[in-house]
Amino acid sequence: MAGAADTTSCEFGSSKYYALCGFGGILSCGLTHTAVVPLDLVKCRIQVDPVKYPGIMKGFVVTMREGGVRSLAKGWAPTMIGYSMQGLCKFGFYEVFKIFYSDLIGEENSYLWRTSLYLAASASAEFFADIALSPMEAVKVRIQTQPGWANTLREGVPKLIREEGLWGFYKGLVPLWMRQIPYTMMKFAAFERTVEFLYLHVVPKPRSECSKPEQLVVTFAAGYIAGVFCAIVSHPADTVVSKLNSDKGSTAIQAAKALGMRGLWKGLGLRIIMIGTLTALQWFIYDSVKVYFRLPRPPPPTMPESLRRKLEANKAK
Repeated sequence: MAGAADTTSCEFGSSKYYALCGFGGILSCGLTHTAVVPLDLVKCRIQVDPVKYPGIMKGFVVTMREGGVRSLAKGWAPTMIGYSMQGLCKFGFYEVFKIFYSDLIGEENSYLWRTSLYLAASASAEFFADIALSPMEAVKVRIQTQPGWANTLREGVPKLIREEGLWGFYKGLVPLWMRQIPYTMMKFAAFERTVEFLYLHVVPKPRSECSKPEQLVVTFAAGYIAGVFCAIVSHPADTVVSKLNSDKGSTAIQAAKALGMRGLWKGLGLRIIMIGTLTALQWFIYDSVKVYFRLPRPPPPTMPESLRRKLEANKAK
């Protein structure tokens, strides 16, 4: 039997619970995004200069020919710092907003409108997460897509301040919201509903009878499925962000026009592989942190008894 009856280390919705969820977000986003820096670097270069980098394999070959294997790690420091801060806000605030909005609308409406609840909570969390991410994202994209601009975070930050002032760190914030808020809404809502579906229709026994490792396998599978949808939904805005941060002085509309409809979808195949794997690993790490620290992990929602009685009474009329 799983540890449904295991003692938890804190109360659901307590300050300790939120703090450890935020820590799980730091690990899940910081580690995974740093691990795929080579893929991210090639993806950004394909988006910004598709003539020089026409595809995945060509992108890797050209990058290594010009800068060696070490060049594939360019931008790892702003990636690790930026996405760690984003993960703290993304996962930590998601838990905060999900509980807050659920308390506002009540138990029955939280069940009936649970997808909307997931969408609202994740969008609210990502709004703040992107403010934390934007400065490091701006430096990272410039390091990766502008040869000779800077090689390290220590070089990049003062150079960006000199060239564009503090605004340079946030000029990509609006397109970042356009990319990340739909991505995160899909990431959380698709994950939550996929977990619910898997336990109802695929897993041959109730969640309460699954061991912790079995539950984590379900988490990974649901995370990968959610990640594929995330990549598709957010890709055009991701391309605009890469183009915007590589072209000094341009606006989001100018970047989108320069790319064209076809250019907006450049690099999608690579991004599906990257984001699918990334999202699955993020959910796996996040849920593993919850297991390790014995945090409360409520099962997928079921219909409240009061709502069930109301529906049965309406049928009987």
